[in-house]
Amino acid sequence: MTTFNHSRDIPATPAQVFAAISTPERLARWWGPNGFTNTFSEFDFKTGGKWSLVMHGPDGANYPNDNVFGEIIPNQKVVVEHPMQPVFRLTIELAPSSTGTLVTWAQTFQSDDVARQIEHIVVPANDENLQRLQAEVLR
Repeated sequence: MTTFNHSRDIPATPAQVFAAISTPERLARWWGPNGFTNTFSEFDFKTGGKWSLVMHGPDGANYPNDNVFGEIIPNQKVVVEHPMQPVFRLTIELAPSSTGTLVTWAQTFQSDDVARQIEHIVVPANDENLQRLQAEVLR
């Protein structure tokens, strides 16, 4: 398994950051890399709950996604299981910091080969996700 780790310190409380993750209207505004929009068809924000969405790329392509929330600890942690290809687990952790909240984003791919093939997309996309999350929290 290959994990891509990213982090960002956001000048807001963990509760404020968690609200931008747990509220579907807010999550839809920032989820995905720059230029993407989202349409959610299911969002059951609880451990074991399903999250189905279509990510709309800036090129007009649609990317259906079906996820399961593997673990949710309010204001601390959200784990998203992505059982479709490419199979991965995303762990988002929130920790108080001296300037707000340290957000750590660990995306673990089941296949090392797949992770290597898409690393050039995943690494900048995850950084963009965190930038977009911060913009949503601060709006």
